[in-house]
Amino acid sequence: MHRIIIHLLVFVTLILLLIDGGNLPSQTESVSHHPVFSDIAVRSDEAQLRQEIEAVRKEVEKPSENARIDKIWKKIPGKAGVKVDVDASVEKMQKTGTFDRELLVLEEVEPEVTLDELPASPIYRAREDQEQVALLINVSWGEEHIPPILQTLKDAGVKANFFLEGKWAKENNEIVEMIEEEGHVIGNHAYNHPDMKQMNKADSVEQITQTNEIINAITGDKPTYFAPPSGSFNQGVIEAAAEQHMETILWSVDTIDWQKPTVPVMMKRVTEKLHPGAFILMHPTPVVEAGLADMLKVIEEKGYSVSTLDTILNEGR
Repeated sequence: MHRIIIHLLVFVTLILLLIDGGNLPSQTESVSHHPVFSDIAVRSDEAQLRQEIEAVRKEVEKPSENARIDKIWKKIPGKAGVKVDVDASVEKMQKTGTFDRELLVLEEVEPEVTLDELPASPIYRAREDQEQVALLINVSWGEEHIPPILQTLKDAGVKANFFLEGKWAKENNEIVEMIEEEGHVIGNHAYNHPDMKQMNKADSVEQITQTNEIINAITGDKPTYFAPPSGSFNQGVIEAAAEQHMETILWSVDTIDWQKPTVPVMMKRVTEKLHPGAFILMHPTPVVEAGLADMLKVIEEKGYSVSTLDTILNEGR
């Protein structure tokens, strides 16, 4: 019995010495550094982040929209959807340990049907939700007006789409190079401005091919867009372009500038019919040279930006 008491006294003394020397870990410190409890804390943080991310997924995610053939406007581009990558978002937020909407990792979801998968058909406009418009400048004459038009576009910081007749391009290499150097899109406007609705498919192929070769020789690039002169076409024309991996472009707003209207009349025609995703047709005419700057201001005031066809037809987000 005496020996047991001595052992207990020695044990208590050692405990007191350890406490006094600070060598005995506190309960809090022991728990926080214990691998089991540490892992539980990490899993708890991750679960909380996942819960918060899941709570906003429905609000953030958007379904994709397929490209389609509209009864009136024909080809309409699709639109990619948006999906939240939950795992990547959690990993990103764990670095700070807090939920941050700005750190959500988003992925685009491609439409099941894209523009280039649709049957051969013209394009008159972009999607209805586009806060953009595109300028289509068809060129078979009027070269004297092109440099001032290019300057106006440059001053406004916008790009247009010039559709060049092959014969005209061959005779005006320097102006074609000027258009290309300014970063505008160059499209095909057939070779010698024929009434293509009256042509067979083989002749349409020749018109498009010959012009592509001329433009490619000048710029080094083959056009991907085709605008039939006067908007005259048949199904063979559309198929001839499609077989050369080109989209046929028409318009939804017409300046009718070739009728030599005044600037106010031209402006009225544009502003009354301006809409989301509009394609605005014009030519290098005196009235466009005089009124383009005002037209661009009105377009901006109405909340639209001016884009190239490459941008406005893009199906991404």
